[in-house]
Amino acid sequence: MELMIRLTERAVEKIKDMRRELDDENKLLRLFVESGGCSGYTYGMSFDDPKEGDVRIEDGGVAMVLDRESYDRLKEVRIDFDDGLTGKGFEIQNPNAQSTCGCGKSFN
Repeated sequence: MELMIRLTERAVEKIKDMRRELDDENKLLRLFVESGGCSGYTYGMSFDDPKEGDVRIEDGGVAMVLDRESYDRLKEVRIDFDDGLTGKGFEIQNPNAQSTCGCGKSFN
């Protein structure tokens, strides 16, 4: 199974900074999609223990895990991090989304 999730250099650096602050080295970055938001689904990211059935991928030296349902919705996603003056934090660009909301955190 190949999932093309691309992290920009800025996203990689921010994730690695956040990871260094964790007390548990076994936790990996979990990407997920759940029902909600103004467009039907919302993106989520957290550090979590791998679970049975997860898909594990890596980009830029960052190991990530996804459940099967999220895996199907996040193909070809690009994740950036913007911390500038009007920065939005993590920005997920999903070419498979039919529509997105203005905040960029919800899609359909």
